[in-house]
Amino acid sequence: MSPGPICPGQPQPDGSKVLTLSKQGPVTGFPSRNSGRVLDSSPETTLAEELPGPPPEPMPKNYLLLSIFSCFCPSYPINIVAFVYSVMALNSYNQGDIDGSKRLGRNALWVAVASIIIGLVIIGIFCVVHFTTVSKM
Repeated sequence: MSPGPICPGQPQPDGSKVLTLSKQGPVTGFPSRNSGRVLDSSPETTLAEELPGPPPEPMPKNYLLLSIFSCFCPSYPINIVAFVYSVMALNSYNQGDIDGSKRLGRNALWVAVASIIIGLVIIGIFCVVHFTTVSKM
């Protein structure tokens, strides 16, 4: 006697239910009888075998956003140098030079801060000169 048609969601003679999840055909809700043999033949691996080496060091700060912000201050040669240092720090990290990236990032920070301070001083001098002079009309 042949088994009847397989209907999704209906119990089968062995007690399992058939689920249709894809167009490839019915999938049972329980593991098949030969799944133990498949697991026995699979190679055992450990996490140490899968990792190629030590985890990479976290990326040091390159202060790219600060140097971009400093480009809006009116001290143009200095803030461009800060931007160049921050991009060089990013490239050093991508090439694997962690110490060089830290050093260039620190330089980018100091040059960007100096650029912002010099820009604020220039803006302050401009405001003082503009508002204290009397125009003759």
